[in-house]
Amino acid sequence: MGVSHSSKTIAFDQNEDVSFDHFQILRAIGKGSFGKVCIVQKKDTKKMYAMKYMNKQKCVERNEVRNVFKELQIMQSLEHPFLVNVWFSFQDEEDMFMVVDLLLGGDLRYHLQQNVHFTETTVRLYICELALALSYLQSKNIIHRDIKPDNILLDEQGHVHITDFNIAAQVKEEMRATSVAGTKPYMAPEMFQPFVGGCASYSFAVDWWSLGITAYELLKGQRPYHFRSSTSVTDIINLFCTVNVNYPSTWSGGMASLLRKLLSVKAENRLSCLSDLQGLSYLSDVNWEAVLAKNVPPGFTPNKGRLNCDPTFELEEMILESKPLHKKKKRLAKKLKENGADNSPQNGQLQKRLECVQREFTVFNREKVRKVQEETQQNITTEKDKCEEIEDGQNNNIAQFTYISG
Repeated sequence: MGVSHSSKTIAFDQNEDVSFDHFQILRAIGKGSFGKVCIVQKKDTKKMYAMKYMNKQKCVERNEVRNVFKELQIMQSLEHPFLVNVWFSFQDEEDMFMVVDLLLGGDLRYHLQQNVHFTETTVRLYICELALALSYLQSKNIIHRDIKPDNILLDEQGHVHITDFNIAAQVKEEMRATSVAGTKPYMAPEMFQPFVGGCASYSFAVDWWSLGITAYELLKGQRPYHFRSSTSVTDIINLFCTVNVNYPSTWSGGMASLLRKLLSVKAENRLSCLSDLQGLSYLSDVNWEAVLAKNVPPGFTPNKGRLNCDPTFELEEMILESKPLHKKKKRLAKKLKENGADNSPQNGQLQKRLECVQREFTVFNREKVRKVQEETQQNITTEKDKCEEIEDGQNNNIAQFTYISG
């Protein structure tokens, strides 16, 4: 998929929407249930991004359009140092595209599979960085619902970033979520109650449980509760009630205590907000401003000499994919020329749904958003300076008094 590219910067109209043509496709790096991911370079700025693309027809046939739209809506409202932030979203006839931060350090699942040993110091920093991200999401009333090593990406320096918001829930003030979603081995105990009672609910504390499971797994190489996605709900609930989690003696007392607080089976007793975390003596020496600014170096740095992902993705995209991305332009041009549509009732219904996707899709451009924000801030600063100049001028025009000596 790799394509040779010129160093010459290509100019685009500042007012036109960003599209597939604005990017150079470099290589495929991953795939998931909702789409595939490749590395791209924006032709005008030369900046590198990850581009996720989802086939419209497949999304319609699998009833996934609503989730894709919800993920886009949530991500467009977010921006944080420890999230994977979206920069652009656009569409064409075949696909919906989401262009996000490029993180070349791989996900934590990949590194666990490579038998990386994460030290307590490293995991401690991960917990702090992820806690800042979860606190930010909480301020936006968002429950991620799928915190796990697979959804935590590292940048080149080794800092963590949360990705994959396709099952996230946005709740209203003081409201709780009730629908069941997540990856079973990382789901909090209260999320399984709807299966047995049908009326349970949960809130932000479920993400902090998942953080605890993830941190435990990074330290020990295995999760504290041993069950699979296929394990029955009854067996899972029984495990939560009967298993005594083992905290190895090689871990510090502070880390063990922190994980116990994150892994409290009762949500009301669980550590589930940033202020609770910051109040622990174990983390009393943490400079939280430095952590947020990424000024605390991680103990683990990903290998910069290789791409930290499975290399078979590129091979699959080029050889096995029936509609490879790098041949999109030719394919769409040929389709337009042939213009041979199947007018069967089934295809007509599908076409209507695809047209609905076309209408309702939200185009997004963070470059434009930032530019508007900067211009607004400049205008506010200019107006403030003018007001101060007027006030200074008024203060200097003090009436002269004549003093008459007696």
